[in-house]
Amino acid sequence: MLARLATLLGSLAVSSVVVFAFMQVLPGDPARVALGLNASEEAVAAMRSHFGLDRPLLVRYLDWVGGLVSGNPGESYISRAQIGPQLADRFAVTAWLVLAGMVIALLIALPLGVLMAVRHRDAVGLVTSAVSQIGVAIPSFLAGILLIAVFAVGLRWLPAGGWTPPAVDPAAFLARLALPALSLGLVQGAVLARYVRTAILDVMSEDYVRTARSKGLTPLRALWRHGLRNAAIPVVTVLALQLATLLIGAVVVERVFVVPGLGSFLLDAVAQRDLVVVADIVMVLVVCVLVVNTLADLAYGLLDPRTRGVR
Repeated sequence: MLARLATLLGSLAVSSVVVFAFMQVLPGDPARVALGLNASEEAVAAMRSHFGLDRPLLVRYLDWVGGLVSGNPGESYISRAQIGPQLADRFAVTAWLVLAGMVIALLIALPLGVLMAVRHRDAVGLVTSAVSQIGVAIPSFLAGILLIAVFAVGLRWLPAGGWTPPAVDPAAFLARLALPALSLGLVQGAVLARYVRTAILDVMSEDYVRTARSKGLTPLRALWRHGLRNAAIPVVTVLALQLATLLIGAVVVERVFVVPGLGSFLLDAVAQRDLVVVADIVMVLVVCVLVVNTLADLAYGLLDPRTRGVR
């Protein structure tokens, strides 16, 4: 436990250095970009002093990390607004979207993957496998456009975009969450189903499952009683990796559906060259991915006690 925590903290420290260094090597002066090309040198110097851009790099890095840890990541170069409240609001939106997308992906992948594994020799298994391959080939943003064309424009069952907080109107919240979450969940569910299929097939070839089947258990009952726990170990690995994919996919999907999450916030900051906002958002995404990977490592020990002393 302590070793995993130390690894997490070390990874966060290295990641923060990399993100900060990358922001510094980008061409252009943030103060000049914020004020415009016609700004005077005095105004640019005053702005650099206001944001601490004239201080040594080490001091700026420590201030930036300290602000992130304390929950006060500073001001935007462009709007002069505090970044912390905006990050919290946008993160809540993206968290709803990613969580819903992951739930949809699991609801699709687990039964579909088991079906493809158990029926892999007959027509049902072949058809479901072909359908999952099509899902893997479709990017999330294209799935979103197709869903809008069918359910928003054609059938008019759901709104094409926008966002309503759950505390304001739960029904409108679910209606506006449905299509972007589906566009993420359908694609990731197809990808995850392939891994579930492979994990189930590997477990079904083990001696203990064959022994259970020789005692009269059906493939599904033998799998349920003896194989699911072992099959879950590689699936947990993929789930941790897919969270990063969902976060990246949300950047584009939020733009397609006009959802005010971290993805839209990041794209707007990049377009305006608001580098401090870009660095803060990237670091938040890095923290999410590293924390989830650490939780996945901890889950290995619960699923398979043999790995507790290995990882």
